[in-house]
Amino acid sequence: MALSVVAALIFLLPMTIGQNVVRMHQNDFDRFSVGGGQKQKAGRFAFASYYSDHMVLQQAPQRAVIWGFYPDVGDRIIVKVSGLSKAYPADVKPGPSAGEGVWSVSLDPISSAAAFTITAMADDGASISISDVLFGDVWVCSGQSNMQFTTYQIDNATEELDQASKYTNIRLFTVADTYSTTPLTDLTKIAEQWTLPNSTTVGAAPFTYFSAVCWLFGRRLYEELGYPIGLVDTTWGGTPVEAWSSPDALAKCGLKANQEKASNTPTKKYTTLEGPDDNSQLWNAMVNPLLKMTIYGAIWYQGEADSREPKMHMYNCTFPAMIDDWRAKWSAQTGETSPTFPFGFVQLAGNQPDMSIISGFPDVRWHQTADYGYVPNPRMKNVFMAVAMDLPDFTSPWGSIHPRDKQDVAQRLYLSGLDIAYNRPQKHFGPRPANITQSGVYINLFYGTEWTIKVRNQEGFELCCTVNGQDECTQKNSWWLPSPIMDWDSSSVSLDGMVCGEGQYAAGIRYAWRESPCVFKRCAVYAEVNELPAPPFISTKPKGSSTEFSYTIDWSKPQIIP
Repeated sequence: MALSVVAALIFLLPMTIGQNVVRMHQNDFDRFSVGGGQKQKAGRFAFASYYSDHMVLQQAPQRAVIWGFYPDVGDRIIVKVSGLSKAYPADVKPGPSAGEGVWSVSLDPISSAAAFTITAMADDGASISISDVLFGDVWVCSGQSNMQFTTYQIDNATEELDQASKYTNIRLFTVADTYSTTPLTDLTKIAEQWTLPNSTTVGAAPFTYFSAVCWLFGRRLYEELGYPIGLVDTTWGGTPVEAWSSPDALAKCGLKANQEKASNTPTKKYTTLEGPDDNSQLWNAMVNPLLKMTIYGAIWYQGEADSREPKMHMYNCTFPAMIDDWRAKWSAQTGETSPTFPFGFVQLAGNQPDMSIISGFPDVRWHQTADYGYVPNPRMKNVFMAVAMDLPDFTSPWGSIHPRDKQDVAQRLYLSGLDIAYNRPQKHFGPRPANITQSGVYINLFYGTEWTIKVRNQEGFELCCTVNGQDECTQKNSWWLPSPIMDWDSSSVSLDGMVCGEGQYAAGIRYAWRESPCVFKRCAVYAEVNELPAPPFISTKPKGSSTEFSYTIDWSKPQIIP
């Protein structure tokens, strides 16, 4: 069929399509034939795996990308959106394997509340289509088991699931757990194709679908923004950041791709909560295939798997490098996704009911911010976070590492996301001290005029005590001792400055530096607005300071852990 005839037909869609072509659904494409005795073709005419009925495509001002497969390289595919007059042509180019080509188009920016049908037609008249497609904001949700943790498992799950079916303009998609030693062009497995939310699709079996943090975050966004939200869940429990990072990102931190390991052998078994830890294997199979999908942003909950030696010391490089790389590659592949798209993460929650553990989780929490203690910062721009250290769940039936209160996590992430991702100003972070002074028996922390603080607990601060006149906090000649809050007001707290003892000097101060720094919502310092906890921090006084000192914390620079 000549292209001019195809072009004429495409403008008549969908009225005449049933009379002029053999029409196929997205999932009925392995082999196809066209009427009139034409030759049966080997190969597939298909949208990529994650284009289906009920999906959400990225709305204006960005352009949604539509792509798929066709067996004949050099042929032309024409894409049409119902209700719009324009047709989008695409030449079929060589694909990832012999006998399979790929095609791709970028739609004009679309912002509409309507549901659309998108049809792709080949030169020979065959067509495929997807229907009930909405345009809104698409968010990718990734990480390990606390992001994989499903709505079925959370506190008040029954109430949350009963409400899910009301949100027909939120759509869900879940990538199946799979890995590869080489980058894949398309997903090989899908756990849950695009679907409307209901008590089953939102709350299936534990650690399957759908991510509770992702759902609750997306639902809050929808309630605020009022337009469709698409949520893509690509998660696997027990996995390190290195597995989700490309070789390019790993190289930025001096790490090798490590793909030569024979990890795809049938003898190596993984479970839902113990996924692959080999470098790049989840990037290859569960992220790289998504890069041609135009997205608005991403959220992340991971770090527990990197909280041991030696990985925990690399997280201040590997995590920011992964974010940079995701942004760059998503932008390059789509040509539409912002190269600085908003990226949110959950700072690690408390875990074991043991307040003596001072390494691992505290190190990762600090490194999650690239050692600044907050985001966004000069190293991690357009990044937002939810502090969760005060939300432990020591009696969780899923293990203390999996707290059930994902509502507060999602709410804090949502508040910070509104501000950073949508420029809707919110008080989305807890208090940070501006100035530290030692005078007499007290060490005073002044939080400035930006916050009104509340004190719920007098424990949580520690001083780095040194000897021999040394004014530096080092592992060799110093130790940390608890310093309780002695007094406080709406803008400052006063600590016991005498805990170091005679002949010793307070050279540094840190806060909430424990795997589990407090019981549920009972850490020391909170903001009055939004009840948000102060994040953990560490600071050392300037060299050459006397026993009595006053200094302003320079939050524009990273603080290396002593």
